[in-house]
Amino acid sequence: MKKKMSILLIAVMIVALLSACVKNSNAKPSGGEGSDSHSEAASGKDVLTIATTAEQGTIDPAVTMDNSAWKLTYPAYERLVEYDGGSTKVKPGLAKEWKVSKDGKTWTFNLNEGHKFADGTAVDADAVKKSFERLKKIGKGPSEVFSVISNIKAENPTTVVFTLKENFPPFISTLAANYGSIVNPKVMDHEQNGDMGQNYLATATMGSGPYKLANWKKGEYVRLDQNKYASKKPSFKKVYFKIVADPSAQRLQLEKGEIDIAEGIPVDQINAVKKIENAKLLQEPSLLVEYVYVNSTKGNEALKNKKVRQALSYAVDYDKLIDAVQQGYGTQMRGPIPKGLWGHDDQAKQYTYDKDKAKALLKEAGVSNLSLDLLYSDNKTWWETEALTIQSNLKDIGVKVNLKKVAYATSREMMDKGEFDLALGMWSPDFGDPYAFMNYWYDSKNFGLAGNRAFYKNDAVDQKLRKAATLNDAKQREKLYQEAQDTVIDDAPYILLYQKDFLMPMSKDVKGFVYNPMLESMYNLADMSK
Repeated sequence: MKKKMSILLIAVMIVALLSACVKNSNAKPSGGEGSDSHSEAASGKDVLTIATTAEQGTIDPAVTMDNSAWKLTYPAYERLVEYDGGSTKVKPGLAKEWKVSKDGKTWTFNLNEGHKFADGTAVDADAVKKSFERLKKIGKGPSEVFSVISNIKAENPTTVVFTLKENFPPFISTLAANYGSIVNPKVMDHEQNGDMGQNYLATATMGSGPYKLANWKKGEYVRLDQNKYASKKPSFKKVYFKIVADPSAQRLQLEKGEIDIAEGIPVDQINAVKKIENAKLLQEPSLLVEYVYVNSTKGNEALKNKKVRQALSYAVDYDKLIDAVQQGYGTQMRGPIPKGLWGHDDQAKQYTYDKDKAKALLKEAGVSNLSLDLLYSDNKTWWETEALTIQSNLKDIGVKVNLKKVAYATSREMMDKGEFDLALGMWSPDFGDPYAFMNYWYDSKNFGLAGNRAFYKNDAVDQKLRKAATLNDAKQREKLYQEAQDTVIDDAPYILLYQKDFLMPMSKDVKGFVYNPMLESMYNLADMSK
């Protein structure tokens, strides 16, 4: 009997031990630091939880051109200069001061001392130099804006000098964008097959910002923790970006206090948000624009004809689309440079809904029974309604639209390769200059995700845009941009839909958030509290 009891006791102990091992194996989720339970989210003053709708792609600052990823990277890195609050002007960041030569080609930055990466190593001029050299060598989307750099020199630990190939007036503003992020040179310790650490930084951060990526549980959330070496200590110890695809679920979680900020609540639920006692709605003018890429060279053969592209622009009922998609929280675009940014032309031609004109243009082009694919993803909650509205509008002029909804990452790949006829898109400027719209969208050297996702080419436009990018005189630049605008509006490689109002439902407990139109989808987390 005693022997049987001993065997039974041993068996119980083994089961208990195995159970403990299983529990311990789950204590540290994959890709993270330390144990984590999302039930702690939004449970205290030192935790912020932001509900977002979709998984982010790569977060390597040298690779990503995606605002959804930038919300993670912007607080994890520092830049030489930063945007000043809600202004489009820049202020000192890692650089305490700078000067530029008379010819505009030499920029000298003197760095603040005492800034450290998340591993405790100092941020110095060599780290700045290597960050930009890495970005340029990788040669992906963000590298285009810095192609103007011909040389970078670290003169001493606190002085870095950029030599440009030509005068580039927007240069100082570009340094405040996400792709100006300074990356720890130790990223090269993670290099695989010559990728310069791209695979590692796709799901990790190596910056000196107030936060670092601590845990990424795919399909559920991303968690940022404080960088203990950061020059500024934020109020929040942890920040969660929680994936909540269902907007109604986001609204309910906001009401229950389970989340602090709801990114994915569509405008048709905004009135319901206004009734939530513990929530507030921030509304600000935005430079974020919505448009349709019309693949001018790689799509359906008919789209190479300007008259066909013009017909599509005349076919859209802009007022009804804005009402249906944004509940009126938007304004039809007039030209590619949005209102609120210098270079905008209030007198630019604006396409208006004219079904008869659209049909006549198709007839002049000799096109009938046209069938086009419209590509979009689940990245924005309103894109489904937008796609259906456009499909209905084009049907009225005899154009069949086949809706192609794919995963967000897949849509990015397809747009980069030009594998579509039409595609829904949105854009916000990374720096306060017309270059951020005109040169990206219309210069033929920027085909794909770099900006020209319509694969549009016009030699005369290329010439004007490239000249405008090298002049110091703002009036001369504006004149060239407006001349280029007239041409591209007539060529219609994009259907310019509307400027969207910025709407952000959040808990009344959240304080310190400042909206900057240059930093769409990004947060000044180090200044926020609750």
